[in-house]
Amino acid sequence: MIEFQSMFPVIVTAELDALKTFYLSTFGFDAVYYDPTFYLHLVSPSTGIQLGFLMPNHPSQPDFLHTNMVTDGYVISLEVRDAAKAFADAKAMNLNIAMELKEEVWGQIHFMVEDPAGTRIDIVEHVASPK
Repeated sequence: MIEFQSMFPVIVTAELDALKTFYLSTFGFDAVYYDPTFYLHLVSPSTGIQLGFLMPNHPSQPDFLHTNMVTDGYVISLEVRDAAKAFADAKAMNLNIAMELKEEVWGQIHFMVEDPAGTRIDIVEHVASPK
């Protein structure tokens, strides 16, 4: 078995500058590595959650990493304690709301925003499921 220490997605996109600003100001991530011609690595100081963003067409990467990621069908989920409060905050920050706040029968309250590269972020609160 391969043992691992952490897991994070790496999204191929040319929007590194805009993403850095967005994730730092919206979610409080720290940029622990940033080279605007190559790669952005973010870490949440409060949770340790990590995200990576790779510039397309970088000569050090294999060909299959040269294309921007297609964002349709992909979502990043971030769990929060209070989705209604997070939704009010998102609206106050004028974030691009991709899905309005809603409660699901399986025990979630959530909404989605879209980052500057078009990736959707599902802001989720888990609540007691109906029995």
